[in-house]
Amino acid sequence: MKKNLVGLVCLLFTLLTFAQTGKVFDNLSMKSKILNMERKYAIYLPPDYETSQRSYPVLYLLHGGGDDQTGWVQFGEVLTIADKAIKEGSSTAMIIVMPDGNTGKRGYFNDIGGQWRYEDFFFQELMPYVEKTYRVKGEKRFRAISGLSMGGGGSFMYALHHPELFSAACPLSASIGPLSLEDAKKDYRGSNQNISDTVISAYYNRHNAVSLLNNMHDSLKSAVRWYVDCGDDDFLYEGNSLVHIAMKKKNIPHEFRIRKGVHNWEYWRTALPVVLGFVSMGFHQY
Repeated sequence: MKKNLVGLVCLLFTLLTFAQTGKVFDNLSMKSKILNMERKYAIYLPPDYETSQRSYPVLYLLHGGGDDQTGWVQFGEVLTIADKAIKEGSSTAMIIVMPDGNTGKRGYFNDIGGQWRYEDFFFQELMPYVEKTYRVKGEKRFRAISGLSMGGGGSFMYALHHPELFSAACPLSASIGPLSLEDAKKDYRGSNQNISDTVISAYYNRHNAVSLLNNMHDSLKSAVRWYVDCGDDDFLYEGNSLVHIAMKKKNIPHEFRIRKGVHNWEYWRTALPVVLGFVSMGFHQY
């Protein structure tokens, strides 16, 4: 009888363990004083979040242009993919934060005129709010960033602007912005003909991945672990290849992958498990 009872308890424990899943909330919001509005975000909490008391690493996962904080939830299937990776052991349990970068203005940067300060919001308000609200490990070693397309560009900029904050960055099919200063002048003057060459040049140099990489100090070459991924038929292939070449010339350690695919969710869903595994390598102790 006792043996049967022990067996039943073990069976119930096994069933509960395998039935445990993570949770996604995709319509949360926080107040931003910097942007003077409510900002929405989605969050993935790992399967054992509610039953444990421990703190978790965090991945900030940025959506692309035209989507919002629900993109990675609805189309990227983050819940299914993250649960599977954690269950199989290819990813450590982590919190995944997906902010809305498509309300008010589209994008993750401060604008050239300094009127829209999304990047300031991200670092001065969103990150502190997340670390106060959820059981997040606050050290650089346990913080990573990734994103697709427009969010890939955001991943590049945030990790290059703040290498002291991120252990890993994984831009996917990244939009790196204008490929030359002349292209930047055309783009930025499309909305304001009065912007000076000096202002455009300064803004371009701070928001162009190749320029930032070329000017990177040698002491920062290994500050962030890089994984860069783009489809071979993606229309942003050129910009991602230029980043890879710049990294090679500068001897910046990185993983660069060109896989068969285009600029779509089918491609990014296959990239996400690799991203989770890559950032987890930095989260682990060796």
